[in-house]
Parts: sequence; C-alpha cells; structure tokens
Amino acid sequence: MKQDLSSLLVDLSVIHKDFKLIHAREIEVAEWVRWKCRYGCKAYGKHLGCPPYTPAVEETRKLVQCYERAIVVRVEARPNRSVPPSSIHHHLWDSIKQLHDTIFALERQAFLAGYYKAFTLGGLPCSYCDDCLPERPDVRLDHATKRFCLHQDRMRPSMEAVGIDAFATVRRAGYEVEVLTSPEQPVILFGLVLLE
Repeated sequence: MKQDLSSLLVDLSVIHKDFKLIHAREIEVAEWVRWKCRYGCKAYGKHLGCPPYTPAVEETRKLVQCYERAIVVRVEARPNRSVPPSSIHHHLWDSIKQLHDTIFALERQAFLAGYYKAFTLGGLPCSYCDDCLPERPDVRLDHATKRFCLHQDRMRPSMEAVGIDAFATVRRAGYEVEVLTSPEQPVILFGLVLLE
C-alpha cells in the first residue's frame, strides 16, 4: 500500500533534511544543457552517467511527464583542499559520492513506501569508481556498456547529463543558486528525486 505523501516526506527527512518538494512541471529541460556538457565539461565521454552514454533530452522530457512531483535535494560540499579546484570532479569527489548515496537512499525509501516509480538524478559525474569504464583502455564500449558498471544498482545520471537545467529547477524549488566566481565560495550540490 502506498504511503501518503506527507508521511513519506517525514520518513525521507530522517535520511536527509535539506530538500524541497516541487511539481514535476517545474523541472526545466532544455537542449542547450547537453551542449554545455559536450563543449564545456572535462568529464564528457569519461563516465557512464554523462553524455554521450545518457538518454537524450527528448527522452528526459518524456520521463519527467511520467511524474507529478519531485524533491530537490541540497547537499553542502566539503571540497578536498589538497586537490586544485580546477580538477572539480576530484576536488569534490567525496561530496559528489555523498550526494549520490543520499539520493539513492531517498529513492530506495520512496520505493519501499509504495512509490515504485521513484527515480533519482544526481549532480556532476558519478564518483563511485576511481576511473569509469570509458576511461579504461582495456574496455570496449558499445551500446550496452553499462552492463559492466560495478555500481549498476545505484549509478544514476546527473541532471545536466540528461538535459535538465539544474539552475532553473533549483531556483523554482526556492533555493538560491548562482555561478561561483571564486574557489573560496561555498559549493552546494543538488540532486533530484522523481516521485509518483
């Protein structure tokens, strides 16, 4: 039997307190986001949760239409100061993993509460392995490469990897977010849990 939404949110807050409920129609999906991945991100083509291995923007639009609600999850990052901020993925490695573990735990709790369609999307490239399959010289990539992922059960694509405008979506949830202009500014990571 499906748990009512109010009590689900209480249960989810035991796992992580900093999230906001939104209507799925507030999730902004746009073509330009994938272009920024392709031509602005050093991780492009290096992770199975990133393009070109992730679903296309039109598929994301169709996915979001299958849901009524979502929660935007906020995690304060604790950068690794021994790694330069220019290596953003490794600078934020532990925080990215924390975000992905958190959203996976929220997805699992929602699923067990009867929200069997619950699905999460993270932020930034997956950090479960030191090097992902596309980075390994001995791996042959094909249309079903994900079958070799060591963390198939919990690896999820990032919002930006599937065309979700994270800035617009997070702002619609009521969080303040701006482009960081200095490595001294605090870093906040966001994830998304789709609920039906």
